[in-house]
Amino acid sequence: MAKRYENSAIILRGYKRKSKGLLVISKKGEILENIERSGDEAMLYAKSLPNSYVIVCEDRIKGIEKAKEMGAKVIFLDDGFNKAKIKKLDILLEPSKPYKNPFCLPSGPYKEPKSFKKYADIVAIEGKDFKREVKIENPTDRMILITAISKPKRLDPYLPKNTITKIYFPDHYSFDKKELQQLIRKYNATSILTTEKDAVKMENFALNLSLLKLSIKIEEPILKKCDNFVDNFGKIP
Repeated sequence: MAKRYENSAIILRGYKRKSKGLLVISKKGEILENIERSGDEAMLYAKSLPNSYVIVCEDRIKGIEKAKEMGAKVIFLDDGFNKAKIKKLDILLEPSKPYKNPFCLPSGPYKEPKSFKKYADIVAIEGKDFKREVKIENPTDRMILITAISKPKRLDPYLPKNTITKIYFPDHYSFDKKELQQLIRKYNATSILTTEKDAVKMENFALNLSLLKLSIKIEEPILKKCDNFVDNFGKIP
């Protein structure tokens, strides 16, 4: 979505980063911080969006003010549904198969009660309103999946048959080069198969990586609603 608009900015908390406060991670493709200070998600945005600004800040209001100061015209809040005081278009993503457990964290998978769905401006259902497309970049004959994303089993439908084992680390885990090298030797692997989010934490290790390159196809009705919001923001009381 950020690629769709000129002068866009992404603002996120920067979960698990080794820094605090407001940091500008990238300015239209210019990377200004390292991954330890940015966090993995912010760095992935920075590398994926050469025409956008990426800012991390625990206080979203301060982040928004900074983005506007830098010239941003369209601002995206990563995981901002519960920021009710901020006037925005709320897009809620819904899995194609609802979770059986209806409770919120820590008892269940939801961050907010399911009943809060009624407050969303757009509810986008996976498989209907948006679809994931995954391609393997640099495939090899003996790949081991190594990932530190939440709910890693959701990758299973996209894994090639020559994935010889799957190794899961805690979400946002900071990888160690020696640890990865030991796993490569243990399984006699020819490459590490991983996600782009994980790869930004491995790219300086000089290891052979096979990437699960994710792209999202968003259906036109969702895009039109977003365009209408952007075009008319400030005009509707």
